[in-house]
Amino acid sequence: MPVKFVRASLVALLVALGFTVPAPASAAPAAAAAAAATSCYGGAVTVHYGEVRDFGPYVTTSRCTDINMRMTGGDADYGWACVHFERAAAGTCNYWTKIGRSWTTIATDVLNGTRFTVPNGVDLEGSSATFQIAF
Repeated sequence: MPVKFVRASLVALLVALGFTVPAPASAAPAAAAAAAATSCYGGAVTVHYGEVRDFGPYVTTSRCTDINMRMTGGDADYGWACVHFERAAAGTCNYWTKIGRSWTTIATDVLNGTRFTVPNGVDLEGSSATFQIAF
């Protein structure tokens, strides 16, 4: 009798008797990562392109280790954003990042309590866009 068949039969018998079968070991880290992302993104703020020159100021929290951004609405195909940290020279930011409809990291390993703003733009002047920023 093949080993796979014996294992499957044993698992079916244990489940029928009310025993639970533990998930594979790799499921726990994946679940922990998903929970961390949910709590990070759950605190996101919604901003609208064109209402202000720079989004913020904001202060990083322990919810996220990075600053993340995504586009959630509008007619723009994508946006551009960078992070200007309060202690950096006026008019400078880390690097410009193209922002689409999925979460994108715009600054990594940022210390809690760091003050920042997010200069931004869209692909075509006159376009509209709504973004979310999680930090």
